[in-house]
Amino acid sequence: MAEYFIETAKGKWEVVVGLEIHCQIISKSKIFSGASTEFGDDPNVNVCFVDAGMPGMLPTLNKECVRQAVKTGLGLNAKINKYSEFSRKNYFYADMPTDYQITQFRYPIVGEGEILIDLSDGTTRKIGIERMHIEQDAAKSIHDLSPTKSYIDLNRAGVGLMEIVTKPDFRSPEEAGAFLRKLRSILRYLETCDGNMDEGSMRCDANISVRPLGSAELRSRCEMKNVNSVKFVMQAIENEAKRQIEVYENGGTIEQETRQFDQTTGQSKAMRKKEFAHDYRYFPEPDLPPLVLTDEYINAVKAEMVELPDAKKQRFIETMGLTPYDAMVLCENKEHAAFFEKAAAGHDAKKVANWMMSDFFAMLNKKRLDISQSPVSAENLGKLVELISKEVISGKIAKDVFEIMAQTGEDPEKIVEEKGLKQVTDTGAIENIIDEVIASNPDNVSAYKNGKTNLAGWFVGQVIKMSQGKANPAIVNKLVREKLDK
Repeated sequence: MAEYFIETAKGKWEVVVGLEIHCQIISKSKIFSGASTEFGDDPNVNVCFVDAGMPGMLPTLNKECVRQAVKTGLGLNAKINKYSEFSRKNYFYADMPTDYQITQFRYPIVGEGEILIDLSDGTTRKIGIERMHIEQDAAKSIHDLSPTKSYIDLNRAGVGLMEIVTKPDFRSPEEAGAFLRKLRSILRYLETCDGNMDEGSMRCDANISVRPLGSAELRSRCEMKNVNSVKFVMQAIENEAKRQIEVYENGGTIEQETRQFDQTTGQSKAMRKKEFAHDYRYFPEPDLPPLVLTDEYINAVKAEMVELPDAKKQRFIETMGLTPYDAMVLCENKEHAAFFEKAAAGHDAKKVANWMMSDFFAMLNKKRLDISQSPVSAENLGKLVELISKEVISGKIAKDVFEIMAQTGEDPEKIVEEKGLKQVTDTGAIENIIDEVIASNPDNVSAYKNGKTNLAGWFVGQVIKMSQGKANPAIVNKLVREKLDK
């Protein structure tokens, strides 16, 4: 990828970004209680005494949350720490019933790892993972129900979170966007987090700083808090970088602080000075023992691992003849990749990929359907491609057949048979049409014979049109040239 920098009249600036991503763990119950994690229920129904911070209530660690965290760590190519422990992070906020959060501080469950991101120019780049720890989520504050009051929904309080902290390896908004898309893809493949940023189950904090291009200095950073889409994360990085550059070039300084990005204006505003670790008075959680994992346990989780996007992408390239771009697009979504494999079984995989990435995805977008709701099944898409490959129908007719499939869900072979759409390969029938076209256009025939040989394509088009698209294009092309060259 070409080097990214922001240039002003006073010089060139480099952006330095690290991300902190909070991912809600897929689990039926919360991380330290048995309350439900169901999204969308009425406010304050999925809450128990532990979540509400009632006196004397003790947390109990959810084993499923631990398993999901270990699985995610393996998916991040990260070190799984066999010893980890929980701490209390102390702070007051209305949506924190206990006035502290149970999290992991000094000893997280997952250590260093890395993710390979795919960039728009076809290159890849490794992004380092600093750590991943598990913790409980806060409740949700609701500010738009009353002009004078805020409300608290405790349904989210205590839901298990994985916080993934990257190294400050990003040098452009595009890299940050590519990372979030790849991370979301991995989480969905693993089924450890649904990655739905619009529902708040995946939230991103971006730590942004700038420095003169070529400098190795790490300057003060500002944290953009809880940005809820890939697009807005990229916008927040670019806009905050420009704001900091303007401050520096006007002789000011950047203080470490937390800011809020307004997606409607594209601007941010300061929320509070950025806290440091000592501000939270971390200390070991007295009600939970250290978490100790065995090699047997970690290996058992490894045995559950599915083929992840990068491995699947490489297999599609090596064994199915896909381009790196096609493989990347199809593998980003687990369901898309599975649909493609089923459609391509026994057929021309490259042609199936072309159809999926053009007509098929366009149909889903137009109808606003998820792939699981597609009226065109994977098997039928594969059959359609096979009809083209065997020259039973032309590519043009195939598009018409696909339109019918999208409306009815019918088998393409049945549609072709019932509507009489098979290609005409009878040379005698095709010659009759060619003779008719030639006889009707003597001026073009004369022009062809006088050197305008590109008119052969026009004659081919007229023949195809008169055959209602059924004449085999290769046969038509050959016969047209033979007759015109006589």
